[in-house]
Amino acid sequence: MKKGELIEIVDYSNAWPEEFSALGQLLRSTLGATALRIDHIGSTSIPELAAKPIIDVQVSVASLEPVEPFGAPLEALGYIWRRDNPDLTKRYFRENLGERRTHIHVRKLGSWHQQFPLLFRDYVRLHVEDRQKYERIKRALAKKFRADRQAYTDAKKPIFWEIIARANDWASATGWEPGPPDA
Repeated sequence: MKKGELIEIVDYSNAWPEEFSALGQLLRSTLGATALRIDHIGSTSIPELAAKPIIDVQVSVASLEPVEPFGAPLEALGYIWRRDNPDLTKRYFRENLGERRTHIHVRKLGSWHQQFPLLFRDYVRLHVEDRQKYERIKRALAKKFRADRQAYTDAKKPIFWEIIARANDWASATGWEPGPPDA
């Protein structure tokens, strides 16, 4: 989020999967076999869920080091590597100023941090009550922390962990595994 930009939660848009699909095809053709999976994650990947209108993409790779096999192609597409991102479980890329808001999270295939967003997404897609609760909380927090992205993100942690605990039980009961990649 750009400094001074307000947090905005908007109703779900049927355009989001189409936007991801176009981007996913571009990433697939650009990254080739380096991208072991390319998935639409985050709130825009969950039908009927209101969200910040940002397309989140997870690119799963064999290793986060060296960065060049995926970093150079992403930068050639105009994405900016956020080297100062404090989350060392991923390499994080963002759109150029003025481009469509896009977050690319590059994570190691099979790691917990790579599995987490897929499990959360798949569970919330199927569990309406949790989806509706999550949306209500997101909307309330967006109003409360309208201009403070970090406070908004921090305040969402309890609902994430509440839902992921149920998702974990569901995964154990169903034998959940990630389905095929989205791109």
